[in-house]
Amino acid sequence: MENALDDSRMVHLDVDDGLAVITIDRPHARNAISLSTMDRLDEALDGAAGARALVIKGAGDKAFVSGGDLKELAALRTEADASAMAWRMRTVCDRIAAFPGPVLAALNGHALGGGAEVAVAADIRLAADDVKIGFNQVSLEIMPAWGGAERLAALVGRSRALLLAGTGTIMDAAEAERVGLVQKVVPRAAFEDEWRSLARRLAHRAAGEVKRVVGGATPDEAVAAFARLWVDDAHWEAADRVMNRAR
Repeated sequence: MENALDDSRMVHLDVDDGLAVITIDRPHARNAISLSTMDRLDEALDGAAGARALVIKGAGDKAFVSGGDLKELAALRTEADASAMAWRMRTVCDRIAAFPGPVLAALNGHALGGGAEVAVAADIRLAADDVKIGFNQVSLEIMPAWGGAERLAALVGRSRALLLAGTGTIMDAAEAERVGLVQKVVPRAAFEDEWRSLARRLAHRAAGEVKRVVGGATPDEAVAAFARLWVDDAHWEAADRVMNRAR
């Protein structure tokens, strides 16, 4: 019988037609991140290389990621160990952020603490309307350490990021959308269809070029990206379909 606590099988990767989906599946820990989960995420990101878009999600409908696995991470009692753990997961989040194509965090459940840090490593966050999100590490007298504080500031501004992470505010999905932390909120019943539809619309080469341009490309780089797409066969095939419909 499979060991229910075997983390080697608790991060799943599915790749189909240019779309990679990474699912964190640790139901016994509300999809919390353990040290071995970090290794499995690294392996999944290796396997997702070459995909045109990436989705990060949790299994079930209760938690996206509930943070770090406190039962395991409580064994880290020195500054050196804490630093090594923080760098390990920060590197994973940096890899998510640096993925060449668009990255969607599909918030199927609550994203708290380290889970919120994983969420903001993505380019876009889509949430079911009954989820909550918050950088509530201060409730444990610690702070975000996986790059989340900096990414939160880039999303909502320095002052609001300090307010949210400094007080450990937990927001519902509607409030998170209002402040710009979540880009789209959908009814729970429509969530599965919505994230898949959005991910499919992002899984093409042009969206990857848009990601690079909005990330800070120079005018020369932006025009060069457009020109590469213009001469690509995919552009002319799409243009032919549009022109043929117009006749």
